[in-house]
Amino acid sequence: MALPSFFKINKNKKFNFIPRYYNPRKEDLEERIRSVEREMGVNEGEAYRPTIRKGQMSNYFNRKKSKAQKQSNIRLIIILLLLFLISYFLFFY
Repeated sequence: MALPSFFKINKNKKFNFIPRYYNPRKEDLEERIRSVEREMGVNEGEAYRPTIRKGQMSNYFNRKKSKAQKQSNIRLIIILLLLFLISYFLFFY
């Protein structure tokens, strides 16, 4: 009979992970074939049609950033003009 220990040593866990192979050329080709089939009307009864196209979101953050930068520049010019007018009235009137 073995004495019970206070410190239990856990055994290593085993995982059944099977890696998948990803071929970007094949994925791109299949996407193009599906889009052409949709245009030709081959798959009329298709249940799901994605609304976001590939590359649609690529410049979204850059456009948003440039818009915010333009607004910031306009705000800065207006503030500088107001400060210039206030200083002009204070010193020359």
